Amino acid sequence: MTIYHFVGIKGSGMSALAQVLHDMKFQVQGSDYEKHFFTQIALEQSGITILPFQKENIKPGMTIIAGNAFPDTHEEIQEAMKLGLPIIRYHRFLGDFMQNFTSVAITGAHGKTSTTGLLAHVIAGAKPTSFLIGDGTGKGEEGAEYFVFEACEYRRHFLSYFPDYAIMTNIDFDHPDYFANIEDVFSAFQEMAIQVKKGIFAHGDDDQLQKIQAKVPVLFYGFGEENDYQAKNLVKTTVGTSFDVFIRNTFYDTFSIPSFGDHSVLNALAVIGLCHYEEINVETVKEQLTSFQGVKRRFSEKRIGTQILIDDYAHHPTEIKATIDAAKQKYPDRKIVTVFQPHTFTRTQAFLEEFAESLREADKAYLCEIFGSARENHGKLSIKDLQDKIAGSEIITEEKTSVLNEYANSVIIFMGAGDIQKFQESYEKQFIQ
Repeated sequence: MTIYHFVGIKGSGMSALAQVLHDMKFQVQGSDYEKHFFTQIALEQSGITILPFQKENIKPGMTIIAGNAFPDTHEEIQEAMKLGLPIIRYHRFLGDFMQNFTSVAITGAHGKTSTTGLLAHVIAGAKPTSFLIGDGTGKGEEGAEYFVFEACEYRRHFLSYFPDYAIMTNIDFDHPDYFANIEDVFSAFQEMAIQVKKGIFAHGDDDQLQKIQAKVPVLFYGFGEENDYQAKNLVKTTVGTSFDVFIRNTFYDTFSIPSFGDHSVLNALAVIGLCHYEEINVETVKEQLTSFQGVKRRFSEKRIGTQILIDDYAHHPTEIKATIDAAKQKYPDRKIVTVFQPHTFTRTQAFLEEFAESLREADKAYLCEIFGSARENHGKLSIKDLQDKIAGSEIITEEKTSVLNEYANSVIIFMGAGDIQKFQESYEKQFIQ
C-alpha cells in the first residue's frame, strides 16, 4: 500500500490534507521543522508520524506530497528524485483528488476559512462530506459525496483546481508581494471562474465580482435588491443574527446564526444559496447553521477575570474592521482594545493608511513589531510608521503585556497572521501563577 510522505506536513493546507487521507485509511506520515505549530495538534491526535526534516525519511515505494514553501533543492525532495519516486505538489495533488466528489471551492480575499467550515458543517448534516480548511483542519469521510475545500488565490495556486462549484466571497487587493494591483487579482479570479464546471456563487455587492464571466451560471448573493439570493430584515443581537432570505425577490425562509457582523450573514447566505441549488433540505440547513461552532483562530474567545480575550487571524484592513464590528455587536457595552501584529512588510507598506483607519475603530490600539518573512527586504519601514497614524496607540512587547490589566470589563482582540498568539500566551500566564 502506498505511503504518502508530506514534506512540510505542518503547513495549514498540508496538515488538513494529511488528516483527510488518514481518515480514508491511507498510510500517512510527514516531516517539518521541529518548531511547534498549532496545526500539529490534530496530526498528533490522529497518530500521524511527524519527523524532523532529513533525507533518511525518504524510502522506496513512497509517494511524496511536497508543500509549496519547499523548493526542489530541499534535501528530502532531492532524495525522492534520486530514488525516482512520484513527487506531487500540494495543489496539484488536491486538484486530482477532488475529481472523485462533488467539489466546492471556496475562494476570495476574505472569509474563505469561515465559509469553508460553515459549508462543510451544513452539508454534512445532509450528506457524507469530506473537507479541507485553511486553519489546518481536514476530515475524510468514507463514502463522501461532497468535498468542500478552501482554495487560495496566492501565486494563482487555485488554478490547479477544476471544481464543480465555486463560492467567491470577494475580490480585494492583498498579497502585494505577488499581485501587482486589483486588476491582477481580478484576472486570477477570472481565470479560475472559467474552470468551474457547474455553477458559481459570487458576492453580488462586490464591484469586482460583478464583472466575472463564466461558462456556467453565476448566481449572486448579498444585501442589494439585484442579487439572486438576498438577505433582508437583519436582526442583530448579542447572541447572534437572524435574517430573511429572498430568492429572486420571493421570500424563501428565515435563518438564524450564532455569529456576528455583516460578513457572517454573507458567509451564511453563500452557503444557503449553494444548498438551495443542490436541493438540500432547508430544515437541515437551518438546523446546521445554528449549531456551527466556528473555525480556529476566527473570533476564538475565552474569558479571563472580567475580560474577554479574542484570538483572530485578521491581517488585512477589511478583516480587522469586520472583526471589530463583530465584537461591538456581541459586546456593545464593553471597551474594545486591539493588539495587532502586522504580517509582512510588503502588506504593511501597501496598506499603511488603511490599517490605521480600521484600527481607529477600536477604543485603544496596541501594536506589535511587524512579523516579516525571510524573503522580504523591509527598507526603512517600522511599526512606528503605523503608530504615528493612530492617535493614542502604543507599541507593546511580549514582556510588557501586563499593561492590558488596566482594561477591566473590556474585550481584548489579538489579531494577526504571524505569531501573535505568543503575546496572548504571555498575557494569560500572569493569571496562571
